Order: sequence, then structure tokens, then C-alpha cells
Amino acid sequence: MAKTFFVTGTDTEVGKTFVTRALMRAAREAGKKVLGYKPVASGCELVEGELKNSDALTLRAESSLLLPYAMHNPYAFAPAIAPHIAAREANEPISIARIGEGLARLKETAADWIFAEGAGGWRLPLDERHFLSDWVKKEHLPVILVVGARLGCINHALLTLEAIRHDGLVVAGWVLNRVDPQMSHYKDNAETLKAMISAPLLGELPWLPDDGGTAAGFIDFAPLLK
Repeated sequence: MAKTFFVTGTDTEVGKTFVTRALMRAAREAGKKVLGYKPVASGCELVEGELKNSDALTLRAESSLLLPYAMHNPYAFAPAIAPHIAAREANEPISIARIGEGLARLKETAADWIFAEGAGGWRLPLDERHFLSDWVKKEHLPVILVVGARLGCINHALLTLEAIRHDGLVVAGWVLNRVDPQMSHYKDNAETLKAMISAPLLGELPWLPDDGGTAAGFIDFAPLLK
């Protein structure tokens, strides 16, 4: 059965899809069969009669197996707003059980590894009482944290790690992604993060203004094999 990693971020727009794609490609180049899973996505467009999300399409394209779009992204909402608000407007409640069933179907395939990408940060609401992190906790998934290197990232990273560990989950690793090429004192901030985060560093990605195709070269996924 495929091993699954959950990829979360310190905030929105920190490059979760960029990093997830890099992780998937690095694993594929090492001979792993991989699948990408985006349980919940907003900001979708109607394509051939079906709402599709660009991030989910990226993960699908990077996957080793050709599967129907909905298997990669069971909840797709049109408005580019918080998913729980989009779900309420669409009168389509987000069910943790359905998200889990979707993952179970992917695990029944020939994939070796599955990378499930979150939306927003760790405490993404699904409704007024549940978070996406509740599902991650229910599935006991190891977590990979994407830290977007910009002002405030140290506080965001440490608070997110604290919340993940408070939920009783393992931090399988973290990736530092330079989302702001003009960040002041980047090296000093990076060294502080490396000294304070007690989890394997899977990669330090420089500013790469492309679609992530070259980012896999900066990923060391060896810690994920343990």
C-alpha cells in the first residue's frame, strides 16, 4: 500500500504546489510511482464541463498513473475564496469521510508514494467545527512543511510546527522555498530556521521563476525513506 505524505505550508502562497511537484518529480526520477492528491481546492475553472483547479492539474500531470481528475481532487469550488465559504455557497459540505475515501482509492492503485497537498495553512477550516488538519490527524499522515522564505517566516514556521506536533503527528521533513527574491537577510533567516527546526531539511529552493521543473534537483528525499 502506498505511503502517503501530507504537504502543508506556513501560509497561503508559499509554494506548496511548486514544492509538491518537485518532491513528486524527485521521487519519480528515483524510480518511485507517485500520485498527487489535492483533497480540497477553490479557485477552479470549468474545463470540459468539470470544475478543475490548476494546482490539482499540476499534481495530476506529475503523477505516474493516469487517473480521472476527480480522483486527484474530490472537492473543487469555483470562487477563489476560503474553501469552507465556497462550500457553503455551493451547498456542498466538505466531508472528512469523503476525503478519506478518496485517499483510500488512490492507495489501492500501484502507486508507491502519494503526496497529498493541503490548501492555505495548517488550520484550514472545512466548516465551523472541522479543519483539514483533523483529517490528517485521523489518517496519521507524516507531514512535510513548506516554509515560504519571506518576512515573518520564522514565527510562522515555528507556530505551524508546534501545532502539527501538538496534534500528535510526525514532521517527516521541511522545505525552505525562497518565494521573495528581495528578502532582506535571507541567509541569516535561513540559518536561524535550520538551527531551530528539529526535522530533516529536504531541500532549500532558490528563487526559481519557472513552473518547478528544475526544482527537483534541490530536493533530497532520502529522509523520507526512513
